[in-house]
Amino acid sequence: MQFTIKRYLALLATYLEPQKYKVVWLTLLLLIGIGLQLLNPFLLKYFIDTAIAQGPSLLLIGVGVLFILVALTNQGIAVLTAYLSGFVAWTATNQLRTDLVTHCLALDLSFHKARTVGELIERIDGDVDALSNFFSQLVISLFTNSLLLLGILIVFFVLDWRAGLVMSLFSIFAVTVLFYMRRRGIPYWKEQRQASADFFGFLSERLVGTVDLRANGATYYIMRRFYLLLQRIFLINRKATISSIYMGDIGLFLFVCGNMLAICTGAYLWSLHIVTVGTIYLMFAITDKLAQPLRQIQMQLQDLQQAEACVQRVEELLQIKPALLDTGTSILASGALEIMFDNVSFGYTLEHKVIKELSLHIEPGHVLGLLGRTGSGKTTLSRLLFRLYDVQEGCILLNGTPNQQIRLSDLRRRIGLVTQDIQLFHASVRDNLTFFNPAISDSQIIAALTEIGLATWYQSLPQGLNTELGPDGAGLSAGESQLLAFTRIFLDDPGLVILDEASSRLDPATERLIEKAIDTLFAGRTAIVIAHRLSTVRRADEILLLEDGQLAEYGKRAELAHDPTSRFAELLRTGLEEVLA
Repeated sequence: MQFTIKRYLALLATYLEPQKYKVVWLTLLLLIGIGLQLLNPFLLKYFIDTAIAQGPSLLLIGVGVLFILVALTNQGIAVLTAYLSGFVAWTATNQLRTDLVTHCLALDLSFHKARTVGELIERIDGDVDALSNFFSQLVISLFTNSLLLLGILIVFFVLDWRAGLVMSLFSIFAVTVLFYMRRRGIPYWKEQRQASADFFGFLSERLVGTVDLRANGATYYIMRRFYLLLQRIFLINRKATISSIYMGDIGLFLFVCGNMLAICTGAYLWSLHIVTVGTIYLMFAITDKLAQPLRQIQMQLQDLQQAEACVQRVEELLQIKPALLDTGTSILASGALEIMFDNVSFGYTLEHKVIKELSLHIEPGHVLGLLGRTGSGKTTLSRLLFRLYDVQEGCILLNGTPNQQIRLSDLRRRIGLVTQDIQLFHASVRDNLTFFNPAISDSQIIAALTEIGLATWYQSLPQGLNTELGPDGAGLSAGESQLLAFTRIFLDDPGLVILDEASSRLDPATERLIEKAIDTLFAGRTAIVIAHRLSTVRRADEILLLEDGQLAEYGKRAELAHDPTSRFAELLRTGLEEVLA
């Protein structure tokens, strides 16, 4: 339990410290509200006793007006508290969302491949949203309501020590029961959050593949899975809700017992002529006030059930450490990069190596044609260069520097990667080309579009660079999407360009249209072309043929083409596409 409290306090300190002055004001407002709640019953006691004693009418009017002013002030404080707590909650949760997104983006590719987009969205947004009350009021309200409970018990002791003792024992019993009930509900709420994450992951994955699912007649199967997931969520929600209902029913029973104790205690003291009628009313009113902090504590403990489940899930996510550590300090010089693989081995699992003892040297400004069957390790090679994974044996050097010693942001800025799946956003042309970098001017973008061969396309845009592109580049041809990807690379001005089967989905006519753009892109840069088609490696200076992760053949393209005994020459004779498909 102490560890749990320390963990909560650490999380609160991290995200509430920047708003400490607002939190102080929020605490002060809640404390003032407590004082006013304790004051009003005393005003009513005084009013009743004065009225029975036939006190001055003017005095009674004054007490009544003061009672109304205190009630109005209390309502005003409640409004200010709600506004301030909402502001604190949104600021804290938005910062937590930002930290989670930053953390997830820093994690290696293996983390993202093991989880669906929907699951991550639910963790980053759904779990954090459930913590809004935790950040805004939960802990502060638990503290202030505990103070209110203590203040009420002190009032009972002031009225009569017997009444104070009875109500103190009752309060201790009630709080103990509520804390016990809270612990029972936490596993259900944690399971509910995980079920929700699984459900959103299922939805995101299936909605993205709508075309393939309908084309292959899998709609009914998917709908069955959909209903099964809904059924699972329903059953888990029912368990969590029932645990909360039990807690609410027990709380209601405790409040009824508290009122009965107050009435019995008041009647007993009245029979002994120890208290007045006003005091009996005060005891009853204070008992009703006693029910308020207990009820609030109960509700906050119910919220704490969900909050604890969400805190655990958020911490589980934050505790996942990236396999790639950005500890490098070196920066790559401008210009074409020199690439060297020194006895590199790598596997996505330790049991199965995808790249095996590969050694390779690419001179600056040269173009390497990388060939091999599907699964031979071609794309893995590009991922290692881009440092989406770290090699397990050997070393990759760029300009003579091991890639792990190079600052990660600089490494990825100096390498441009174009894959067969072009990611375009539902955003303006400018944002799609600059990746939302405002430092790149419009003149630079237009010059790059012209250089790549998209000048005519740009002139046809109704709003120029402000024209919105549809989701996933809806409305663009495959060739236009490819050229936009080339423009992105051109704007970054990398020293190494990797085309990972970038033209595999283009028809021959469209591929010929982008040949000039590729020549422009390769000028003054080192390049690696991963390809199935002969035309895409025609400009290569060297050819590397991979087979089962090992170097099967490597040499100058012209020399290999004229060597009748080479594997590359055999590919040229038999047809590259057919052999490598």
